[in-house]
Amino acid sequence: MNIPPVEKQIGIELYCTSLNGIGGELRQETEDFIVKEITNREEGDSGKQLILELTKSNWDMHHVVRDISRKLGISQKRIGFAGTKDKRARTIQKISIYDAKEEEIRDFYLKDVELKVIGRSNRSVELGDLFGNEFVITVRDIGCGQEKLRQTLDGITAEIRSFGGVPNFFGIQRFGATRPLTHLVGMEILRGDFEKAALTYIARSFPDEPDDVREVRDLVWETRDFAEGLKTYPLRLRYERAMMHYLVENPGDYAGSFRVLAQNISKMFVHAYQSYMFNRIICKRIAEGLPLDAAVPGDIVCFKNTEGLPDVTRTQQVTEENLEGMNNLVKRKRAFVTAPLIGYNTALASGAPGKIERDIFEDAGVPAENFRVPGMPELASAGLRREILLHCEPSFEVAEDELNPGRSKAVLEFMLPKGSYATTVLREYMKVEPMKMS
Repeated sequence: MNIPPVEKQIGIELYCTSLNGIGGELRQETEDFIVKEITNREEGDSGKQLILELTKSNWDMHHVVRDISRKLGISQKRIGFAGTKDKRARTIQKISIYDAKEEEIRDFYLKDVELKVIGRSNRSVELGDLFGNEFVITVRDIGCGQEKLRQTLDGITAEIRSFGGVPNFFGIQRFGATRPLTHLVGMEILRGDFEKAALTYIARSFPDEPDDVREVRDLVWETRDFAEGLKTYPLRLRYERAMMHYLVENPGDYAGSFRVLAQNISKMFVHAYQSYMFNRIICKRIAEGLPLDAAVPGDIVCFKNTEGLPDVTRTQQVTEENLEGMNNLVKRKRAFVTAPLIGYNTALASGAPGKIERDIFEDAGVPAENFRVPGMPELASAGLRREILLHCEPSFEVAEDELNPGRSKAVLEFMLPKGSYATTVLREYMKVEPMKMS
């Protein structure tokens, strides 16, 4: 089965299901992608933090926080949230507002935004204050009839059940949907080639970009004329423009050009490279016949925390002696097989899993020590391990697609733990180019 070339570029080289996909497209309407946060918080009726349920449609999280703060006449720093969520979606989640009164919210209005008071707390809502997310996703414009669609969905769901879930790949969003290169920038940073890293981010073009953007990127790629780039780059490419402005004033200081970006953005490049390598390790493991839903000698497993989620700070090596006991825990979802997000201090597996990990890292030519990033130590990453399987079994309904006469639609519902990607599930059902899922 052919894998879209763009997925191969981000380290995803296979499907875990064998049936042909249903095709279709996502997000023809905002309501086609609904995300509801599964919270691990319980609120009371007292405390300095007002806790609200925020429902928004087609809003970027940082923009909605900015506009809420302006409407209320408060600092953005007083607003807390657990996750950013998708923009092109209807999302429901908790937020907190420090020292706010319920009456201040009563007449609040912002287009496509609802605020509902839940309670109060002495603790703000912070990043990570959630178990996961529930998804209700409509796939539209499917070419087969409803009966055939239902049979295909049943078959793929059965394969996922047999596999134990789906591979815990990092989705295209991690790398850039129209321009998947954050991992390539990260690779050059880790190799110490800041010039190539900066030029790749600023000027490497991709086919799915608008023609005018590709043209100006190609010009700068060929000429390295950053002054000309500042004249021609659209204002919306603000990060590239900021880097070029720095390079015009500080010729040759390519590492410095990354420092004009917020540190979390620069760190994203290193994290994306770790994600790319993680995807490759999972694919090689599957290709070599090693299971994702069971440990083999040499594996490193992590254990369930009090919330039922993988705790990658608590790990143990699997040996011949403890294999049966470990797999009993894995089967009961009290332990999880892991692979590395490589860093300068990441523990590697041994045995067959360890050989896969070492082969991937040696092939890439980026030693673990490079993750100290001598040229930009603020980007250093010690690394960690991450579970390799998402336990997931979607339910679905099929119907006629009212937006596309003569076509069918499927509505899939499933839950995923925090930090995982809905597209890793949807790609097994749809088997289409990632742009059709973005």
